[in-house]
Amino acid sequence: MTSDPTVPTSPPAPAGQVDLFGHPVMVPAGPTQAPTEQDPEGTPAPTAVAGTSPAKGRRRGGVLPASALESDLALAAALSPHIRIGTSSWSYPGWQGHVWAGEHSESVLSRQGLTAYAQHPLLRAVSIDRGFYQSLTASQFERYAHLVPEGFRFLVKAPSAVTDAVVRTEDGRGRQTNEAFLDPRLALGSFVEPALEGLGDKAGALVFQLSPLPLDMLARMSEQLDRLWRMLKAMPAPASRPTGAVLAVEVRDPEWLCPDLVALLKDTGACYCLGLHPKLPPIQEQLPLLRAMWPGPLVARWNLHRKHGPYGYEDAQRLYGRYDQMLDPDPDTRAVLAKVMQATAEAGHEVLVTVSNHAEGSAPLSARALAEAVRDRAQPAVDETCERGSAGTQS
Repeated sequence: MTSDPTVPTSPPAPAGQVDLFGHPVMVPAGPTQAPTEQDPEGTPAPTAVAGTSPAKGRRRGGVLPASALESDLALAAALSPHIRIGTSSWSYPGWQGHVWAGEHSESVLSRQGLTAYAQHPLLRAVSIDRGFYQSLTASQFERYAHLVPEGFRFLVKAPSAVTDAVVRTEDGRGRQTNEAFLDPRLALGSFVEPALEGLGDKAGALVFQLSPLPLDMLARMSEQLDRLWRMLKAMPAPASRPTGAVLAVEVRDPEWLCPDLVALLKDTGACYCLGLHPKLPPIQEQLPLLRAMWPGPLVARWNLHRKHGPYGYEDAQRLYGRYDQMLDPDPDTRAVLAKVMQATAEAGHEVLVTVSNHAEGSAPLSARALAEAVRDRAQPAVDETCERGSAGTQS
């Protein structure tokens, strides 16, 4: 993972946007700038043409979507409206022909690619990962929301200043204890409030991804659970959030996966984010926790293929290159995930799943394969219903 580029000096952010130590976060000024995934500076947002959705506007010379495949359109129509599949970010040149028409640089896609991405029939959601490195303002979230159509949802990661127990160097090594770890005021002011205000009804899941804990903190898990409970208790109740917006907790240490976590999440109205990552048990071993949380929405992030091990992001990046091919299919994980997705949607609950390029090699191709797996699970039930209806007619 890489952090955002250096941000030019700008006026202080609005009240409540603070860094790890309580200082105002520096963010770019100017309400006409469109945020990007990698650079807080941006270009003017597309201007809506009269009679069209803002998501369909396009700046001259901007990024156009790849032509939609008839098979993808049919597949999208077959999915439950409760199911939204997306990717982790969107600024990958290797997705040319899959998501983009034409060749574009990473920086151009970061600034201008979201609108084209959101026109792909199977990509109904996306993860904003840059917020993990720097808090975003409500106006930045709002500009993201204006670039996508109705029904689209965002999954947003909380800043590491809230979710990491240590302050880290650029290479990821722990430097010192983070005194603001799971601080309720920081979580609310620098993440939850601006995200809900800016995204509105396009807020899907606000995810607190808890980074690996130091050994001494793992030995005192009851303290960490208490800390998490206090933070979540201070967050807005479900009734005061936009419809469908959930708070979710994703972990990187299996020590979190215990009955106390289930009780804590139920008590605070949060949900468990199913994390598919080699640091955690495989999906089959996490199903008991999901069953204990039932009924409710499903939030899942398919992050990294298990073959790479818990520290294998760099290996995956080198192997998968441009992220334009599915090099490491994982049909077993996909099948179990599809089963959980279909069951959740059939029960009338929302499903939000994002897939990383590092899961199988190419996130858009993984999204398509996952959608096919969900459709194929639903198809036998439809066929069986039709057969029973035909039999009844003949009798």
